[in-house]
Amino acid sequence: MGHGSRVPGAANGMEKVAQALTQSGAYHMVETCYMSRLGPHFPETVEKCVTGGAKVVSLIPYFLHMGLHTRLDIPEMMKTEAARYPGVKIIFGECIGFDELMIEIVKKRVEASWKLADVRDMVLEPREKFPLPPGDLEFVPMTPEMAEKFREGGRCGHDHHH
Repeated sequence: MGHGSRVPGAANGMEKVAQALTQSGAYHMVETCYMSRLGPHFPETVEKCVTGGAKVVSLIPYFLHMGLHTRLDIPEMMKTEAARYPGVKIIFGECIGFDELMIEIVKKRVEASWKLADVRDMVLEPREKFPLPPGDLEFVPMTPEMAEKFREGGRCGHDHHH
């Protein structure tokens, strides 16, 4: 499961990983889904797996960190769906997180970046090309003081969802 984006093709990397896992033949079925934005989403994907004969469904969050989505949002979503399939074991696996292999990947990206132009020379696509649904926020601003309070276990001072 990836986060999801309103940018078509944003998850091509995750899709390629899933395709390679499918081609490896190591698993009965490999599907991708997204937490938000463009689908498919978990409910329709778990239904597809169960309809396809799965007795065990393992969800691996395609996230680097154990943030709010991986600690609460995704497990809550999974628990809701698991109630619909009492005969199927539904497992929440670990996020991508840290692995020694990540060091080499980051080194590779750093070295590749040396050949790129300065950011001031980048031509960006217009943000309007990727509109937000009404009422949604792109980023949630947080002052350094609010962030410190949040780190100490308090609330950041306004209501929103990440």
